[in-house]
Amino acid sequence: MRTFPKDFIWGTATASYQIEGAVQEDGRGPTIWDTFAHTPGKIHNGDHGDIACDHYHRWQEDIALMQALNLNGYRFSLAWSRILPQGRGAVNQKGLDFYSRLVDGLLAAGITPFVTLYHWDLPQALQDDGMGWQRRSIVDDYVAYADVVSRALGDRVKHWITLNEPFIFSVLGHLLGTMAPGVQDMPNVTLTVAHHALLAHGKAVPVLRANVPGAVVGTTMYLQQLEAASDSPADVAAAARADGFVNRWFLDPLFKGSYPQDLAETFAYFMPPIQPGDLEAIRAPLDFLGVNFYERRVVKEGDEQPFLNFSYVKTDLPRTAFDWEINPDALYNILMRVHKDYAPTAIYITESGACFDDVLQGDAVHDAPRVDYLRGYFAAALRAVEAGVPLKGYFVWSLLDNFEWAEGYSKRFGIVYVDYATQRRIVKDSGRYMAEAIARRAP
Repeated sequence: MRTFPKDFIWGTATASYQIEGAVQEDGRGPTIWDTFAHTPGKIHNGDHGDIACDHYHRWQEDIALMQALNLNGYRFSLAWSRILPQGRGAVNQKGLDFYSRLVDGLLAAGITPFVTLYHWDLPQALQDDGMGWQRRSIVDDYVAYADVVSRALGDRVKHWITLNEPFIFSVLGHLLGTMAPGVQDMPNVTLTVAHHALLAHGKAVPVLRANVPGAVVGTTMYLQQLEAASDSPADVAAAARADGFVNRWFLDPLFKGSYPQDLAETFAYFMPPIQPGDLEAIRAPLDFLGVNFYERRVVKEGDEQPFLNFSYVKTDLPRTAFDWEINPDALYNILMRVHKDYAPTAIYITESGACFDDVLQGDAVHDAPRVDYLRGYFAAALRAVEAGVPLKGYFVWSLLDNFEWAEGYSKRFGIVYVDYATQRRIVKDSGRYMAEAIARRAP
């Protein structure tokens, strides 16, 4: 039987605002997501993360679930404002203590913690100061935060992820306005935010290495497999522009020390100020690249995306409840492409999963479509390993149904069902399938 390596990391991923709740407890400061979620009309059904999955109080129960699922890794994010309520300055010891207890609990359960420093929930105080990521000195704030956290947890946490998906929080948060902080502005704002985020990552890497003995440092990028709708030169060029915007704009600086020339020319009017040394800092050597992968997109020339002149074409392949294409081959292809073009020393799939319309039936959730999804995507990951991709782990999104950002609680990604009224957790059929796949190290 074809199997994954014995040291392969099997995990699930979560994010602080999506699961923790307890937004006003033990000194936590407000975040841009607190503000955005409580702004009328921004979130489906007026939902918010005030309670979410109540993980802040139920973390021990959730670790027990991870053990029952045979997980040996858990990727979670820290709430910056739980540790530094104003984003800088005074440290909130109660916030640090919560994460310290969580880390200790994970280690006692034989589960390796992968800590994400930033998963979109900027302290509101920093947003109020110079529009957050638009202010260049946010880099200093972020590095100081990374220093505080890594000094406190670095004796036990070795795996660190600096950022989660700067494409999403720069574009959806600052161009389209559909994510916090809800800014709708010109591309120069988006590109400035993206540059500052990448620079913050690069400046934090040496700090993490200095503070953490044996540090394993990476970052996580949202990637799409982008393909042209036809062989026509116009569609091929449109697909290249889309790939440059979504993928290469972030991967090229990390691994090549430059922004992609073709897009830099397109964006010449909007380019952010790049100071001497910025690109060298961004290119700080990584121990791994985290890949968040959800879908392939087919692209043609069109006017759906301003300034880039491309449109998406909907395929007739099966789709999730989020209307995302189900295509395991696309996961294989993106892993092969990253390996070939950028050659990271290691890759983790730090998020991949599917939303379906799950129904609780007594004490069971029979989510056969998600079981099929996981089986297909695990098989694609195994193919990539066999083809020579240095894939070291797979973190399914998500451990729990949770606050799904602008969709509120209307969309469920978890392999564990959450009854939000009672906070009862019920392992879905997909969770049982994953536990079995881990046990046999095969899809």
